[in-house]
Amino acid sequence: MIKVLFVCHGNICRSPMAQYIFCQRAAARGMEVAAESAATSREEIGNPVYPPAQRKLRQMGVPFGDHRAVQMTKADYENYDLLLAMDSANVRNMKAIAGGDPQGKIRRLLEYGKQPRDIADPWYTGNFDATYEDLVEGCEGLLDELEGGRKIPAESV
Repeated sequence: MIKVLFVCHGNICRSPMAQYIFCQRAAARGMEVAAESAATSREEIGNPVYPPAQRKLRQMGVPFGDHRAVQMTKADYENYDLLLAMDSANVRNMKAIAGGDPQGKIRRLLEYGKQPRDIADPWYTGNFDATYEDLVEGCEGLLDELEGGRKIPAESV
């Protein structure tokens, strides 16, 4: 079973949404996965999923729990098979927290999408529809790779 940590800046929008979407979509495929989410910053520690993100998850029928924002730690690098960032700034911060990425575990989620790119932060854009679509694209792409038996993380990127 793969263990995935989804990471964004505050851990109240993109990363918890990705966690819940990934788990729901994996279960629908009959796949057993473990997923959590975390922040690179400390700004929102202890706060719940942002209300507009909750509304979007509810609207799309994605169950979610009583998530509270936490910060990524250096130990997370060893505890997870894959650490997926929502954007390039998150990747830089994650590598700083982890002390590098010697095993190639830190990537952007949309490296598994149709076109690798950052996922815009809906805290600033207000566009939770686009964020949801991007998260689904990345999660489905990752699940496709896992079902296809590809080794994740891949050899040195």
